[in-house]
This record gives sequence, structure tokens and C-alpha cells, in this order.
Amino acid sequence: MVDARGLAGQLRTVLGDAAVITDRQRLRTYECDGLAQYKVTPALVVLPRTTGQVAAVVRACAAAGVPFVARGSGTGLSGGALPHADGVLIVTSTMRSVLDLDIVNQRAVVEPGVINLHLSREALPHGYYYAPDPSSQQVCSIGGNVAENSGGAHCLKYGFTTNHVTGLELVTPAGDVVQVGGKAPDAPGYDLLGALVGSEGTLGIATKVTVRLTRSPEAVSTLLAAFPDTDRAGAAVSAIIAAGVVPAAIEMMDALAIEAAEAAVHCGYPPGAGAVLIVELDGPGADVEHEFAEAERLCRASGATEVRVAADDAERALFWKGRKSAFAAVGRISPGYIVQDGVVPRTALPQVLRRIAQLSADTGIRVANVFHAGDGNLHPLVLFDDAVPGESARAEEVSGAILDLCLEHGGSITGEHGVGADKARYMPRMFDADDLDTMQLVRCAFDPQSISNPGKVFPTPRLCGERPGRHQGTHPLAEAGVAEVF
Repeated sequence: MVDARGLAGQLRTVLGDAAVITDRQRLRTYECDGLAQYKVTPALVVLPRTTGQVAAVVRACAAAGVPFVARGSGTGLSGGALPHADGVLIVTSTMRSVLDLDIVNQRAVVEPGVINLHLSREALPHGYYYAPDPSSQQVCSIGGNVAENSGGAHCLKYGFTTNHVTGLELVTPAGDVVQVGGKAPDAPGYDLLGALVGSEGTLGIATKVTVRLTRSPEAVSTLLAAFPDTDRAGAAVSAIIAAGVVPAAIEMMDALAIEAAEAAVHCGYPPGAGAVLIVELDGPGADVEHEFAEAERLCRASGATEVRVAADDAERALFWKGRKSAFAAVGRISPGYIVQDGVVPRTALPQVLRRIAQLSADTGIRVANVFHAGDGNLHPLVLFDDAVPGESARAEEVSGAILDLCLEHGGSITGEHGVGADKARYMPRMFDADDLDTMQLVRCAFDPQSISNPGKVFPTPRLCGERPGRHQGTHPLAEAGVAEVF
């Protein structure tokens, strides 16, 4: 039986020597994605440059029964691109061409390694841009965005990646190349595109992505409002939405997140603020002018102590600099931190934030909150110091308890970071066994060998060929000590 390293010679004939990595030290470069607390050194790394090469690698894996994992820029925060120790890591970062910029039809066809922000830069001279904007948009890839159904600050108005993808070229787990959808807005039949976007690499590898381009707005206005606490900032968010104003973005940071951002990038937010809101509106000039005045009025009515309006693009960029640097910035105030991702109904934000504060006080674990307030997508940053005995374990407990709070209030265990390796164990808290079995049937339809990004999303070693339904007794893989049942 050929293992992953045994495929190296065969794959070198297809990809060339430089695109097949077997050296242990170089393999370690790829041992984690953006979720650095999980690390696995892959058996083999390959860097294909074409769809044909990706398909050849996958066919070789399928023939040998070797698992494979796709990886773009490696910025994911749920361990979705965590390698398999006995598998091949297929890195698409060398596939970075914008193949077709079809301005007339408001579409672009790109390779999976194209950087999110680069696509907007290509389209902007024509009056268009690519709307999904994860905080990592300067480095994250479109292929990774498709796998995780990424969102971003402006998804409140413009939606997630799934709302902007109209077609995919896919290498299936058997190594076949298929086209799903295209430039047309909605293909007939089952919504296979909907199943593929957000499937976290478990249904195949996207090698070309057709996306919508969005017309650049006529006007953009941004304000920064400071509040004494998150309760009053949350009340302003609810008041703005209830007034019928749909901002492009409403982002909130609490005092600890502000402290971290100030330490890192000196963004100059109002001193002493318990919370800040960044509210951005875009669209036709007259509409923006009217709605912006209403948003500013509602912030003041909700208790804002200071409201600043960006006078130009430079000041707008400074407002956003603090927000977009927040995740990395907490490294200035804590040796370690967990980036959590959960969703609650917007109206539940004040209660949930108070409960998170209580959790922090009870455990002594600091939590900084920075999040997409408009759609209730929380990103608590749970801080810890590995040098303090037991602190990392308590941080994990707090992180899990925050997800329980999200579910308790009718929310979700993830908003935009995906399930990956990190949250698979939480899936049974949100879905019952029948739900998970149904999802597994979908996966098995695409990947009967369970070789495409195994160990992600599903909480147990569910294997294709198992009869859906509740089971008793020890799973064979758990008994063999090669998998864990959560």
C-alpha cells in the first residue's frame, strides 16, 4: 500500500521537483493555519499551478486511499486547513491569476489563490469591487473564503461569500473536474453551489471561482461613536436598525479591545470610552446624507459621549485601522489568546455581553470583545498566559461557555470562521444526531472514501458506508485509538 510520502516520486513527474516538499523543516512551515494552537506536520506538501495538476494529485490520493487537505493562504481561524499527519497538503497559493474580469456582466473568474483585496484593486478602476471583506482581506485567498463562506465587516448589507459566488470549477474527491454554476445568477436544479460554498474542503477543491462584482458606491460616510459601556452602544445598534437604516457596517469594540488597538496601531480612539461603534453607510449620495444624519442622531440619543465623522478617506482609514488590527493587537496585552466566533440575535447582544463579563469576572480570564454588531456576530478574544498553571485550560472553558451562551440565546457556534477542527466537538450542542447524519449523507455523496479534509466539521469519526442513525458500542476507530468520539 502506497502512503503519502510514497506518492512523492509520482507527483514530481506531474508537478516538478520544486512543487513537491518532503523536507521535514519545510513541511513544518505548513503545520498550522491561523489557529496556531493546533499543529500537525503533513506527510507531503504539493504546490500545483493548474487545475490539471490539482486533479492529478487528487486522483493519486484517491487511488492510494491517502487523505488530502486543501490550503489557500492559511489564514483560517478554525483549523479548517489543519494538515493530516498521513496526508497530502495541497497548497493553492501559487494559483493567483484573475482569469476574466467581465465588467459588462459584473463577474470575475479567478483562481483560488487570488488574494481577496487584489481582486477589488483589479476591479476598482472600472468602478467595481468584490464586496466580502474579511479582516484578513489583505492576505486571505478567494479559495479559502469559498471554503469557509467568509463574511467581513460589510456583510451586514452585502452578505457573505455565498451571496457573491455564481460558479465553481471543482476537483471532486475522485479527481474529476466538474463545473457547477457559471456567470448566470441562478442555475436550475439542486443548489449544489450552495452546498459547496462553506463546505470547508470536505466536498472537493475549487480551482476556479466565478464571483459577482459590486458597483462602487457613489458616496461613503463613516462615523466613530464613543459610549460609556457596551449596553448603550448595543442600544444604538438596535435603534439604528429599527429606524430602517441599513448601514454597510456597524462594528463594536469594548474597552479592552480599544486598549489593545491603541497599544498596537495608535488609532486615537476617544480616551476612556467603554465601547466604540464604527458606523459606515454607502450608496447614492442623497440617501447616505439622510440616513447618516439619522444614525448620528440615534447614537447621541443612545448615550454617545463623542461622535466623530470621518472628514476624508485618510480619517476613515484610521477609524478602520484600529478595528481591523484588533485580533493581532491583543498580542500586545496578552501572551496568548483564543479568537472565538459565535452569533446571537442582535437584540440579545446586551444580555450576552453582560454574561460574558460575568464569566470573565468569575474565572479571572480576561475577554476582549470586537465584533460585527449589526448582525450579532461576536468575536470574543479570550486572553490567557501559558506560563500561569491551568490558565489556558480555563480560557478554553470560558471560550466554550461563550458558545453555550450563543446557543442559549438562539444563535450559532460560528458566524464566519467555520467549524474546522476547532469546533467539531461543539456541533452536537447545535445539531442532533439526525441532523448530523443527514449532513454526513451529503458528504458521502461527494466523498465516499472520506479522504477530502477528514476530521473536520463532524464531531465523530463518521464514515461513509455507516448507516445513518444512532449507534451503540465503541466505534472501531475510537477503539483502535486513532480517533476520538466527543
